[in-house]
Amino acid sequence: MTALPPALSLYRLASGLAAPLAPALLSSRAAKGKEDESRVAERLGRASLPRPEGSLVWIHGASVGESRVALTLAGALIAARPGLNVLLTSGTVTSAALVGREAPPGVIHQYIPADTPGAARRFAAHWKPDVAVFVESELWPNLILETARSGARLALVNARMNESSLRRWQRWQRSGKALVGLFDWISPADGRTARGLGQLLGRKLSVAGNLKLEILPPMPSRDKLAAARTIVNGRPLWVAASTHAGEEEIVLDAHQHLLARHRDALLILVPRHPDRASAIGNLMEQRQLGFALRSRREAPGQDTPVWLADTLGEMSLWFELAPVALIAGSLKPAIGGHNPIEATRLGCPVISGPWRDSFSDIFDAYETYGAVTTVQDAAGLAEAVRRHWAGEGAGISAGQAALSALTGNVLETTTRKLLALVDTPAEKS
Repeated sequence: MTALPPALSLYRLASGLAAPLAPALLSSRAAKGKEDESRVAERLGRASLPRPEGSLVWIHGASVGESRVALTLAGALIAARPGLNVLLTSGTVTSAALVGREAPPGVIHQYIPADTPGAARRFAAHWKPDVAVFVESELWPNLILETARSGARLALVNARMNESSLRRWQRWQRSGKALVGLFDWISPADGRTARGLGQLLGRKLSVAGNLKLEILPPMPSRDKLAAARTIVNGRPLWVAASTHAGEEEIVLDAHQHLLARHRDALLILVPRHPDRASAIGNLMEQRQLGFALRSRREAPGQDTPVWLADTLGEMSLWFELAPVALIAGSLKPAIGGHNPIEATRLGCPVISGPWRDSFSDIFDAYETYGAVTTVQDAAGLAEAVRRHWAGEGAGISAGQAALSALTGNVLETTTRKLLALVDTPAEKS
């Protein structure tokens, strides 16, 4: 491997010097519920399971959204080649729980190691992947470098980067080119990423399409859905999906606008991070808004205006239940928005704020087909919800038309490319 650019060398040095602090930091995070205390060793590159014999594909998805892509890929790879070993890594407790629930037989899960040279080296030496697949945009320099040095083929699939990420890569162009240039195959999910990474590498990249468009959402059980419908009992309701700090105030303002005219209105508020439920509860108490807490199995009474859905793995239930959903992460800048596809697939029309840079290609198609109502503030949000209740908002047929325009055979193509990499191993160094 050629000499590293100075910035990458400095990163390697700094991360190596910081490595002795990692155990204490991870223990502190575990005490706050942000790490699995029983598996902290994995975050230091110490595997908790043996490597199976035979070819192994490692797929890394940072959090829940990327892990869904990783699970879909893992299933497709195993279906196409029975007996193939697949290692999935992720970086959050919630994504690990998702993989534990939904991984097909034969899939191994480990936590991604902290990006120090030692942890990355231990991880690569133990697992010896034939192909390493990074999903979307989480690119850790030490992990990429050590994996490439181990002789693995590298793939960046469903690559998606917002404008600020691409500007950062351009600012550190030599390091970016040295790192991204190690990938044997890059599969951009959208035109902006294809152009940005192509400019960085000095070659043209073609848009492969977004794998998330081909992931079918998990369906809620009939019993759960029937129970939830009994609880809401025909009330006018809406969902605020995947809210972040600073957005709940806007959502609650909008709901109070709605309550002024619809006293029985119900908001199902689903925070992106359920551990923020206490802070959100405090906000509602300050406003004297009653709420039921889903994690405590509380059900809202007819005079309870908010159902705080601080649980994991139930988004499909809320999209099935509600006639309209705000796709949050879009009401404040610098978050980037969230994917509206699951709501659309489950027949729930969508509302969005103006800031959805991370999903601009999808929302551009939604705008073209009239499949999204874009709002700027709480008053606009309340009016958009009210229009949907009155049957005047963007219909689900528009969303389905947008989906049809966006989808292709991305999963099949990606599976074929990755298996080709397995079949043409790089030289081990």
